[in-house]
Amino acid sequence: MWSEQLTNMLLLMVMASLLRASWELSRQHRSGAEQEGSNPSAATNPEGAELAPWQNEWAEKAVKRYAEAQEKKWRRWNEAMFERSA
Repeated sequence: MWSEQLTNMLLLMVMASLLRASWELSRQHRSGAEQEGSNPSAATNPEGAELAPWQNEWAEKAVKRYAEAQEKKWRRWNEAMFERSA
């Protein structure tokens, strides 16, 4: 029913899929192990490099504004989903 060439092609596809899945899983495992052992702030701020005072001020403002925006967004979402009765 199926030609031998199609059977070989399907076998090759299965083998390639298994190889790719194996690679993805090992990559995922490796990146998780690297993140557990490292300091998250070390990735963004190399050792010995301090932020300038103006950078700290801007970072704090950005975090504060982001938190405010998220709070507004969730308040509006909550109103739209649960508090308004149509």
